[in-house]
Amino acid sequence: MTKHKNNILILAIESSCDDTSAAVMVDGRVRSNEVATQEMHRAFGGVVPELASRVHQEHITLVVDVALRHAGVQAKDLTAIAFTRGPGLMGSLLVGISFAKGLSIGLGIPLIGVNHMEAHVLAHFIDEPKPEFPFLCLTVSGGHTEIILVNSPLEMIRLGKTLDDAAGEAFDKTGKMLGLEYPAGPIIDQLAQKGEPRFSFPKPRIDGLDFSFSGLKTSILYFLRDRVNENPEFIEENLTDICTSVQETITDILIEKLVQASEKTGIREIAIAGGVSANRTLREKVTGASAKYGWNNYIPRLEYCTDNAAMIAMAGHFKYLAGRFTSLDAVPDVRLGIPG
Repeated sequence: MTKHKNNILILAIESSCDDTSAAVMVDGRVRSNEVATQEMHRAFGGVVPELASRVHQEHITLVVDVALRHAGVQAKDLTAIAFTRGPGLMGSLLVGISFAKGLSIGLGIPLIGVNHMEAHVLAHFIDEPKPEFPFLCLTVSGGHTEIILVNSPLEMIRLGKTLDDAAGEAFDKTGKMLGLEYPAGPIIDQLAQKGEPRFSFPKPRIDGLDFSFSGLKTSILYFLRDRVNENPEFIEENLTDICTSVQETITDILIEKLVQASEKTGIREIAIAGGVSANRTLREKVTGASAKYGWNNYIPRLEYCTDNAAMIAMAGHFKYLAGRFTSLDAVPDVRLGIPG
């Protein structure tokens, strides 16, 4: 591809956890979005940070090369390099930022550090339809559960957050109790489509727009312990109904807070983002709430729900337009988040 002076060609790198991803965006449009997953973590029941960082080192050169080739772009054509600065695992972030710095120096082009959570929100601007400002975004993943007020691509305010565990963690820990493989969220979602919500679990009573899932995890643990003591085959005999009941409870908690946020702010432009936004029940409930409350809802394509470099590129594009670049002495920030 020939580089023109008016083109904005951004290579984005995402390495916050266990997926190595690279994407190329040209003038705000995704040309490629490649992801290399790390399946070996299943054997450990969760992501092993040291192993993740080592595998990122093995994957990153090839993933970037494939992204450039699929986009029809050469490295010399690039305008800027965007990368995930945080939050995430320190070792994994270091691999991505080091690679990005090397390219920036070698090509003589600017760096753009991106907040991973802001990128999840801005994934909604990759495809049509795109939300109008201001809008609310429920961002739900294995590490975060937040309600974000989005006033512009560069101005976001966190209205609510989890006080302990994230919704995605509640899914994964429940899966571990049920003997499911990691990550358990997608497996629970699949099994939940075949069951009935026959079991009830208490919902936390948290004022305002904050969340809590630690109590729910404990109640599920005690519920399973007591039932298994009565019948050792209880989980096996009722697996789909347990999954449905847990999924209904978690998604109800999320939707109830989202409704509160909409009523409190008067905003009816509603989006969801993050890995858990791929959950079918959550997507269905957002659609149902939209019909009930008159929302315009925005639900990302599945490939943009989980960690991916296209969303990093989208955030990088907005930062490029605003001239917000990152110095070469930048370091990963594992605590980076959206101010509240």
